[in-house]
Amino acid sequence: MIQDVYTRDEEKYLKVGLWVALAIVLVVFFFITARKSVSHVDGGSYYPLNARFNRTDGLLVGDVVRLAGVDVGKVVDAQLDKDFKAILTLEIKDGIELPDDSSASIVSSGLMGPKYIEIEPGGSMDMLPKGGEFAYTQDAMVLEELLDRIVGIGKANRKKNIQVINDPAQ
Repeated sequence: MIQDVYTRDEEKYLKVGLWVALAIVLVVFFFITARKSVSHVDGGSYYPLNARFNRTDGLLVGDVVRLAGVDVGKVVDAQLDKDFKAILTLEIKDGIELPDDSSASIVSSGLMGPKYIEIEPGGSMDMLPKGGEFAYTQDAMVLEELLDRIVGIGKANRKKNIQVINDPAQ
């Protein structure tokens, strides 16, 4: 007589574990395939611009630069300056002239998608020169910091509500 190797609970835990492992593999596959960069195979020419950021969490050399949601270049270099700020060198397609009061922001595609640089054109009549630098930049938002802020607000509201319940005179 062959006995069952696993109990029903153990079988349930094994199935749940396999589903979780499959989900993790799919998420990792999604992140690997979602990271794409602009290739320069179109034969066009590009010019460099610099952008200085306090932090670039999750943005990598090779990531996309977009203007109005359209890919217009990519990040080609990242260096630190003497004040420990990140200086990114961006290559922008020739023919795309940007006002000198334009801004560059590090944003992500969705909640946990890949990061890229979004350029917001300014209204100036003067254009950024080749090799110029953006005057306005916005750093990457770190998901952990955002969650910490949300949790902190929730704790503060909860504490306030408990005080009101315990001392209705307030």
